[in-house]
Amino acid sequence: MKLSDMFSSLAGNARNFEERVSEWQAQLTSSNEDMMVSARKWQETAMQRQEELNKQMQGYFEEANENVRAQWQTMQTSWEEQFRKMQEKGEEMRAAAMKSGNFPDWAEAYAAQMVAFAQKMQDEAANAIAAATEARGSDKKSRKG
Repeated sequence: MKLSDMFSSLAGNARNFEERVSEWQAQLTSSNEDMMVSARKWQETAMQRQEELNKQMQGYFEEANENVRAQWQTMQTSWEEQFRKMQEKGEEMRAAAMKSGNFPDWAEAYAAQMVAFAQKMQDEAANAIAAATEARGSDKKSRKG
């Protein structure tokens, strides 16, 4: 192979690589935008669900007796403490990721983990609502009988 052919081949390969990189960057930008849109939609619906749940909880709380209110307050305080600890740990990990230069990867993984965690909590809430509904239904039946 002649030297000029080799340079020509290398230049062609470099052009192909640059085109591929441009395509990859365009795809990555597109997928990042899609992820951001999905994240925003998820956040909006999560906020709506949270508002609905807050209203429901307020209704339950207003109907509850003093013992149940005290238990609820203890549980709420414990959950908030756990959430605060989780946020602190996340902040430590974020700072480490920033220092290591791996922040974009870390942020994506952290977001995915938080979404998964939120979904687990929603499942737990759905199970609790189902149990409460079932208990209220059986309570009403026992009062009638």
